[in-house]
Amino acid sequence: MIERDLQPRLRKLAGQFPAIILTGPRQSGKSTLCRTLFGGLPYATLESPDVRAFAIDDPRGFLTQYPKGAVLDEIQNAPKLPSYLQEIIDRDPTPGRWILTGSQNLAVIQSASQSLAGRAAVLQLLPLSRREVTRFKKHPTTLDETLISGGYPRIFDQNLRPADWLSSYVATYLERDVRTITSVGDLVTFQRFVQLCAGRVGQLLNMSSLAADCGISAPTVRSWFSVLEASFIAFRLPSYHGNVSKRLIKMPKLHFYDSGLVCWLLGIRDTAQLSVHPLRGAIFESWVVSEIIKQRLSAGESNGVFFFRDKSGLEADVLVQQGNSFLVVEVKAGQTIVSDISGPAGRIANLMKGAGFASKSAVVYGGNLRQSRNSVTYLPWSEIQDFAWA
Repeated sequence: MIERDLQPRLRKLAGQFPAIILTGPRQSGKSTLCRTLFGGLPYATLESPDVRAFAIDDPRGFLTQYPKGAVLDEIQNAPKLPSYLQEIIDRDPTPGRWILTGSQNLAVIQSASQSLAGRAAVLQLLPLSRREVTRFKKHPTTLDETLISGGYPRIFDQNLRPADWLSSYVATYLERDVRTITSVGDLVTFQRFVQLCAGRVGQLLNMSSLAADCGISAPTVRSWFSVLEASFIAFRLPSYHGNVSKRLIKMPKLHFYDSGLVCWLLGIRDTAQLSVHPLRGAIFESWVVSEIIKQRLSAGESNGVFFFRDKSGLEADVLVQQGNSFLVVEVKAGQTIVSDISGPAGRIANLMKGAGFASKSAVVYGGNLRQSRNSVTYLPWSEIQDFAWA
């Protein structure tokens, strides 16, 4: 197993809290990471039917098996277990005894936050970041290879063709996880909904428009999109609406955590298709946003990433809050730096300065040369992991 960027923080918090709750999408490497870091603890997965039945039917008896603690995988399958775990932790609050993982964010957090409040640290492990991908001996070296491969560890660990593995992943997700999280009666329509979301990556999330295109109601769209969020497939990037302008757009943008999954949902199977696809720029933008979020999560920063757009069309793809200052980021998939590429970012930086915030500008682009011009950093896609986003 390669080293994950979250490891130092995970170790640190395990030395401070009796329990750790590690959430993230299926196949993001949660089990492997926890079994590696906490190899001295027994391991049990609640995916196994007999283990799950024991934990649900007799939670006290199940936990009695582990007097010195354990790694309990997929805890959302026994949602009442944290309530019984609270009693054990209160009797013995020794740090690092209980490591809980879960693949469905809302189910895990709602269950654990009520019963383990103040007793557990909550962390997220997303698919691999660019820095983590480069730790594999065989890893993508071009931008299009990087986008189409995504970041699920098994693809790199077993040197698999991304499209083949992602096909199985989507089928498993639709057949198992969706039914677990909510009652989606029509899986065919739900799959079309997911594909339509992929087709709107990097765009404003208009629920009514999405409902009309999919032939379902707006409340159903809201419910189904919450499923994608709960299972760490897609997320909303909030718009910045601070006291800078009265004309700011408040609708969020739709992004995916994994660019490879977006490519698969759009029918993109190889780099030749991706290089001419009309959504290549939007896929790259979503990849950049997810990379920024991954680095910040590893550093303990769960908020502070926005986009900026006003009603006149002035827009920045990413706005990163760093203390009392802001970094205004433009994302361009092209390989060439042109004279007006940073214009919008510069104007927004001036707006932020006028509102009393220190502000800098950066452009992440598809080329390979790092430059600094007129106080703007031009950052190649391949160096995104080396920039201090947190």
